[in-house]
Amino acid sequence: MTNLIKLSAADLSGLLADRSVSSVEVTRAHLDHIAAIDTDVHAFLHVAGDAALATAARIDARRAAGDTLGPLAGVPIAIKDVLATQDMPSTAGSKILEGWIPPYDATVVRRVRDAGLILLGKTNMDEFAMGSSTEFSAYGPTHNPWDLDRIPGGSGGGSAAAVSSFEAPLALGSDTGGSIRQPAAVTGSVGVKPTYGGVSRYGSIALASSLDQVGPVTRTVYDAALLHDVIGGHDPLDSTSLTDSWPSMAAAARAGLADGALKGVRVGVIKELAGDGFQPGVTQRFDETLALLSAAGAEIVQVSAPNFEYAIAAYYLILPAEASSNLARFDSVRFGIRVNPADGPLTSERVMAATRDAGFGPEVKRRIILGTYALSAGYYDAYYGSAQKVRTLIQRDFDAAFAQVDVLVSPSAPTTAFKFGEKMTDPMAMYLNDVTTIPANLAGVPGMSLPMGLAPEDGLPVGLQIMAPAKLDARLYTFGAAVERLLEASWGHTLLSRAPELAPTEMFASEEGVV
Repeated sequence: MTNLIKLSAADLSGLLADRSVSSVEVTRAHLDHIAAIDTDVHAFLHVAGDAALATAARIDARRAAGDTLGPLAGVPIAIKDVLATQDMPSTAGSKILEGWIPPYDATVVRRVRDAGLILLGKTNMDEFAMGSSTEFSAYGPTHNPWDLDRIPGGSGGGSAAAVSSFEAPLALGSDTGGSIRQPAAVTGSVGVKPTYGGVSRYGSIALASSLDQVGPVTRTVYDAALLHDVIGGHDPLDSTSLTDSWPSMAAAARAGLADGALKGVRVGVIKELAGDGFQPGVTQRFDETLALLSAAGAEIVQVSAPNFEYAIAAYYLILPAEASSNLARFDSVRFGIRVNPADGPLTSERVMAATRDAGFGPEVKRRIILGTYALSAGYYDAYYGSAQKVRTLIQRDFDAAFAQVDVLVSPSAPTTAFKFGEKMTDPMAMYLNDVTTIPANLAGVPGMSLPMGLAPEDGLPVGLQIMAPAKLDARLYTFGAAVERLLEASWGHTLLSRAPELAPTEMFASEEGVV
């Protein structure tokens, strides 16, 4: 019997379409695997269990009746807990939303349901997506399947860990400064941040509204393209949603598998996203990948983006400012928990203060304070306003670079996965994990991370980041699929086939509930 959990979403789609397997079988295999290993990995905050099996049975019945189904119908998917789901808790990794079940689905969740995908559950994350390690989840950290003593990246470490540990073939994540791409890099999976506005943010619990973007987390570039086709496109419920018509990302990825797909492609290497602070093994694998691209006919071009130097500083003014505004809604009245002060009168201000003190974790409080200060009278122009000017300069750097090249590349993260606790007490060291990914969010351009090997010093995954001009996500998939094919041909295997097998822990029933 084929090991169903090890198959790509595209392969599962083929087996389901010709009815070699049923969706119930595929879903049960993944639920059983979650039951076997997730006590150790902790990728999930909630597992749908019986509800997922019931949905799978309905898809099987529709297929047997001859209904026309989408290419991913019957394939399981995990959902980052930042996305609203009307039948499961949506906590954004925070105690302040513990147990909250929204009355509606996020648009991307509704679209995957309409496409017939099976929701396995909700994945762990840094609280309100604030973090690069998933250590700031109020419900405990997720562990990297490659080494359970190491972080899986953040904020979307749960989605990346679920995919790379074979608990789910597909997942949805959100990327504010690298929260899809950086976890993909350190877990050996594929993660894509679409063009800002290309995928609806309606129903995504907001962190920084001008930076947040929902996207796919998968094991192959083609799987990411298939999922992107499901979730992408205009949404009238999202005021920032682009009205453009989009080509098929799956067709673009297939084009990248053609012989000679890399010949003549101008590949820009960003001078400012290398050097000091980059782990030697990361740099080595990046240089080897560039050599392979050159041998395949690509033209490697050195480009400069001088204002990228200020990207982290600008980002950590813009994000806290917008987060401070967005998180003001958690006031003990409209959403989530309510905590009364231990003594004294029950005024609205004191209840709000007690609730926010108990409900928010340390990183959320830190960023609210920073953001409120940056927006305060007398400091707005000096901090938030100046950061937005730097953002414009970064956008111009991208424009200048893309005038010279077709795509830009860099390592997805400066290091491999670090051990738990190494950077918890040093916020600046934690923030620097996003040094390569933040510029794409500030400019709104699409970015992808795909595996480019294992660092020789620790045997952990290293990611290649690819960026394309805004609205040219299809170019990202064509180039990404070609690079993935080139790398795997050079290795003679896929990267995840070298991941360690996780030993099953004590089994428990795959019924609906928190894991």
